[in-house]
Parts: sequence; structure tokens; C-alpha cells
Amino acid sequence: MRLMRNWRWWISRAFRQAADVRKQVWFLLNSQRDLLGEKALAELTGGLAAFDVAYAGATGRAAVTAAAESLDETAGRWLKPYPHAGARENIKEFLVSGVFILSVFTFFIQPMKIPSGSAQPTLFGNVVYDLKAAADPAVPGRLGRFVDWFRGFSYHEWKTDSEGELSIGPERRLLGFLRVLTFRVGTDTYTFWWPPDQLLGGCGVRPGQHFNQGDTVLRLKVRSGDRLFVDRFTYNFRRPTRGEIIVFSSVAIQPLLRKYHGQPLIANTHYIKRLIALGGERVQVGDDRHVRINGKRLDKTTPGFEAVYDFQGPPKDSVYSGHVNNRTANGQPVGEFFPDGNAEFTVRPDHYLAFGDNTMNSYDGRAWGDFPRYKVIGRAFFVFWPFSSRFGPVEWW
Repeated sequence: MRLMRNWRWWISRAFRQAADVRKQVWFLLNSQRDLLGEKALAELTGGLAAFDVAYAGATGRAAVTAAAESLDETAGRWLKPYPHAGARENIKEFLVSGVFILSVFTFFIQPMKIPSGSAQPTLFGNVVYDLKAAADPAVPGRLGRFVDWFRGFSYHEWKTDSEGELSIGPERRLLGFLRVLTFRVGTDTYTFWWPPDQLLGGCGVRPGQHFNQGDTVLRLKVRSGDRLFVDRFTYNFRRPTRGEIIVFSSVAIQPLLRKYHGQPLIANTHYIKRLIALGGERVQVGDDRHVRINGKRLDKTTPGFEAVYDFQGPPKDSVYSGHVNNRTANGQPVGEFFPDGNAEFTVRPDHYLAFGDNTMNSYDGRAWGDFPRYKVIGRAFFVFWPFSSRFGPVEWW
């Protein structure tokens, strides 16, 4: 680092190469110190000291190159060569980079994919569009598909070369992580890499369906869920605040048993929801689709809820519609904890209550109640894929 602080290191390739020579000699000397004799240690230590003096006083490329060559010649006389030195150096750099990346993901940021539409329209999950059933079923050309890929859309079209009944799956994993789903008609197959969870429900086909040769089996448009970074750092210094979009783990969370029997969370996964209430607070979901905390109504002036409560008309899927209870959910059950606007739920100490922004299509605290505070791993921070209107820092509203 002392050599890097020299301004010439930044502007001259020769100075950087000379500094690299010193770094390698210093590293090998310390690695082999217990194997070298006193004379070798003295020569190498003296060579490093002489190099430092020459490097500091060098006025041009020739002088610093000569100092590096002299040090290299000294090292060649006394240091023991390593077998496969290039491979060892590459492995060392790979391991250092791996440790750095793991440290970043463990303590600072963690990548995450939004799998479902429970956070829409704030954050989008996977959606499958059956173009065969659409008014305009055309699939774009190569250029259009290339552009759409950056926007998070992919297209899948398959015309079978065989006649027969359709069979699907089961899903397989290659190399432990590559998810593959295979469609088959007769002897013809179509391989779907990384199939979204909602694929079979939205692809417009079913097992056993008969197709003739040349028939279009699949014509799909798949929108990829948002990929984002989770900020794991901030909550080391403060606790989450109401209105923030938090990510928490469901590992080892058991079904909740209270006045009502809360439904269990899906095991061993991550949830992303908006924080509604903190430990000890009394919560109601009013018939006006506004949450009340200890009797105080949340609205669009409440930080974090500016968009959630800026709604008009009846509640709709994937549109900001406030928060519904079982009475106002158009007949769709949302959870027994909030059967109507009068029902009150008290969050347990050191627990949180969180809802999805897509109130008409969100499996959230209305169904499974609160969860332990220590399960929070971070907050939604930055959408890095796809390049849509949501790309960039995640706003809370």
C-alpha cells in the first residue's frame, strides 16, 4: 500500500509492474521464511530495502525497471520456486474474490428474486401470458425479442413435429441448480429452462391434451420477476420502521396458534412485505380499506403509504387498493385474523405484522398473523433487473 500511495504508481505502468514484483517477492519471502537460511534472509531483506530506496528516488521508467530486475534476480537466487505457480496464483485470487463476495452478501447486500405478484405494483413477480388466447398472438422478431429481454420478457413458441397427447414434467434439476421442465408430444419435446412457478397455470395447456403434427402447443410471453438487492446493513444500527418494505425468513417459523388458527408460512423461504405494525400495537383493517393502529387511521399522508392508500374505486388485483379484510375482499378470503373492520389483532411483543401491497392477491399477515422480529434480514434496496420503470432504488411508496 505504501507503493500504491506513490503518485507515479497511478500514472505509470512501469511503476505498477515494479510494485507487483516487490509484492510477489515479499509474499514468497514470508511464506518461506522458516525454510531459508540466515544469508538468504539477509540478502532478500536487503534487496527489498534497496528496491524501496530506488523506487522512491526513481525519476523514469528505466530506473524503476532496473530496480525491479535487480530485486527479481536476488529473489531468483534464494527463493524456492513453487510448482504450478500460475495456477496457484489464480486459485488464490479466486478464493480471495470468493471470500469478498460472500462477505458482501452476508453483511451488506443479498440478491433476491420476486417470485409472485403479492408486492405489485411496487415490485413485480413472474407472470405468464398465453399468447394463443390473446387478441394479438404475434411473437416479435429477433430484434424485438432482444429488446424485450432487457425489459424482463422472454418468448416461447413450439409447434410440434409429432402427433400425440401432451405430457409435462416432472421438473428436474441439473447440476443441483438448473431447473428444467420438459413438454412432450409423441416423439417431439420442448425444454423449458428455469420455468416460473406459475407456468402450468398460465400456459394454456394441460396434460393429456391431443395435438396434431404442426399444431402450436405453446406460444407464451413470460415476464421475469424483479431482481433486487436486499440491504442487510442498515438494520444493524436501527430497527425497521412502519411503511418500509422488509424481507424476512420463514425458516423454523411454526404455525401460529392464537384466538384463530393462523395458517403456516411456506417453510424455508423469504417473504417480502410492507411493515404494518410493531410489537404491542393493536391493528384493525377497516371496511374503508385503511389500516388502523391503536385506533389511528393510516392514509396517504402516512410515510411509506403514499401510493398504497391513494386509490379510487373498488379493489383490484395488482393495483394499489389499500388493504381489504374478509368483508371487503369481494368474496375472496384473505385470512381469519381480519374478518371485518371491527376485528382487532394485537401484535405480540418483539413481533411484526406485514402485508403485501397487492391486497387482492397477497398471502400475508392477514392469514398468518405476526412473525418474530429477529427473522427480518433486511429491507428492499435496489432493483437491478430488468431495465424497467422500477430499475433503481426501491422507494417505500
